[in-house]
Amino acid sequence: MNNKRVVRIVAIVLALIMLISILYGAIGTLTARAVTQSEIDRLKEEKRQVEQRKREIQARINTIEFEKLSEIAKKSVLDERIILTGQEIENIRETIELYSVLISEKELEVIAAQNREDAQLALYRRRVRDLEENGVISYLEILFDSTSFIDLLARLDFVSDIMQADERTYYDLIAARQETEDAKSDLLQTKAEIEQEEVLLEERETELLEQLDEANAIIEALEADADRERELYAGESAEADRMQREINSLVEKLRREQEERRLREADRVRGSGDLTWPTPGYNTITSEFGNRMHPVYREMRRHYGIDIHAPHGARVVAADSGTVITSSYNSSYGHYIVISHGSNKLGNNVTTLYAHLSSRNVSAGTTVTRGETIGRVGSTGVSTGPHLHFEVSINGSRVNPRRYL
Repeated sequence: MNNKRVVRIVAIVLALIMLISILYGAIGTLTARAVTQSEIDRLKEEKRQVEQRKREIQARINTIEFEKLSEIAKKSVLDERIILTGQEIENIRETIELYSVLISEKELEVIAAQNREDAQLALYRRRVRDLEENGVISYLEILFDSTSFIDLLARLDFVSDIMQADERTYYDLIAARQETEDAKSDLLQTKAEIEQEEVLLEERETELLEQLDEANAIIEALEADADRERELYAGESAEADRMQREINSLVEKLRREQEERRLREADRVRGSGDLTWPTPGYNTITSEFGNRMHPVYREMRRHYGIDIHAPHGARVVAADSGTVITSSYNSSYGHYIVISHGSNKLGNNVTTLYAHLSSRNVSAGTTVTRGETIGRVGSTGVSTGPHLHFEVSINGSRVNPRRYL
């Protein structure tokens, strides 16, 4: 009988050891990929700062001074608000991703806590069953079997230890049950938080579309007025020429610097001459390079690149490896980036230009590799909808990008 009892106890201990090992393994997995609250707090602080900047811009828009600005200047202010809304959307999406990981971790925590509770409950039930079978009689037998007063005191201590162990088993069960309830509560709270973020994301995406419509209406109104539209086109053309002169000057400056310092780095960042598509997944050209007839004024207009349709926020990548020589903003091109690819099989002083961006990920002087994300599609500057204006220049002259993509 005693041997059977020993075997039962050993089996229970081994089962508990295996359970603990499994639980520690699960906890180790959680720790390896755990999302910390500080990451979510950081994103929330970034969102708070963006919201503050949005409020400041909206206050500017609501003032009389805003009404006195030129239409192009108004568009620039609205572009800034759109960019901040886009940043807020990216922030919310990242927060939702972190919450999704956190929910997976919380679900594992609930399972681990429930397993611990079940194991503790099984242990408690076994002890209750033993008490029902033996109970007080066993304690009395232990005491009555004492051979002396000293032996009786020792047996009293032994019985007391058993009773305390039984009490600890009970309280351990209560603690395990509370741990399970806490884990379930944390899980429900996290799910409620991600639902709030998803509602906020939907609101901000709707807000972005409304802001894009408001900004686009300014350009559409300008284009609807013949005199003002011609003035706008003249300004765009002059700006495009000025930018090309600036690009040529920067290319020459970069060439001289590399030549003077004889940097091996120059060879590393020189483009291959094989241009990749600058908007991965989106290859519809809505406006071609070259002269085109204006549908209303029946005048030939010059288009210095190609317009590629893509949704707001889509990735824009470097068409080839090179060095960023301009990362800036102006009223015509909005946010734009120019990359110098050096001299390669396409010709001398090859550059690419990416315009109307909603955000820029690189600054002047940065070296980029072919296919690296440099910004996001937008509708900043003189633009009536999200798209990428893409230009290619060889030896100081703009050429048709289609021939090289």
